[in-house]
Amino acid sequence: MKQILVAIIFIITLSCKSERQSEKVLKADTIINKSIEISGGEKFKNSRLTFDFRDRMYFANRNNSEFTLARITVDKNNDSIFDMLSNNGFERFINDEFIQLEDSMAVKYSASVNSVHYFSVLPFGLNDNAVSKELVGEEVIKNMTYHLIKITFNQDGGGEDYEDVFVYWVNAKTFKPDYIAYSYNEDDGIGMRFREAYNERYVTGLRFVNYNNFKAEDTSIQLYELGKAFENNQLKLLSKIELKNVKVVLIDN
Repeated sequence: MKQILVAIIFIITLSCKSERQSEKVLKADTIINKSIEISGGEKFKNSRLTFDFRDRMYFANRNNSEFTLARITVDKNNDSIFDMLSNNGFERFINDEFIQLEDSMAVKYSASVNSVHYFSVLPFGLNDNAVSKELVGEEVIKNMTYHLIKITFNQDGGGEDYEDVFVYWVNAKTFKPDYIAYSYNEDDGIGMRFREAYNERYVTGLRFVNYNNFKAEDTSIQLYELGKAFENNQLKLLSKIELKNVKVVLIDN
């Protein structure tokens, strides 16, 4: 009889934990859905975007499930390098001539192109099938309350950097992600970054921001502690993520 009671208590405990976890996921989904909606929502799915970033021009064409993400670089020899990531994979052209790349280089360039386009339209993209979301708490930064949303990626469909972990500080009042932190593991080492959104503007109904890009010099600071470290001036400004000359054309289907 005692063993049966223990088993029942164990099952109830597991059930309660599962329900609490489901509530966290459900609430995270709700918060992210509101954040995407306030930032432009479904309009992103049918749009053409162009912008400049660090002396390169970027182009994105999204038409429901079809997409083309491109980057144009003019090198010192005045050659035009066209990198394109689409539903068909990655391709590189130099002066309109197709260039056959080794697989390792194609993966590297593909990740580089995708990374810029990914950050350019956040929080759009956080409902992709490979994304897992979890509400991990609340925090106050500069007298504003934020929902902390943990974002991870499934290996299947999560890209080369699927092991990266992101944390979004979503404003509890506006539902806009004012801060983003992430950890990464690359060939040159493990690290973390913290980004502060600024220069918010809406272009044809779509929200775009720039970011101040910070790092923690104190290696004992953990990913979830970066928000407070930022508030306490413990982070070092590394660079600015600035999208310039943003243009948007909405596709009417």
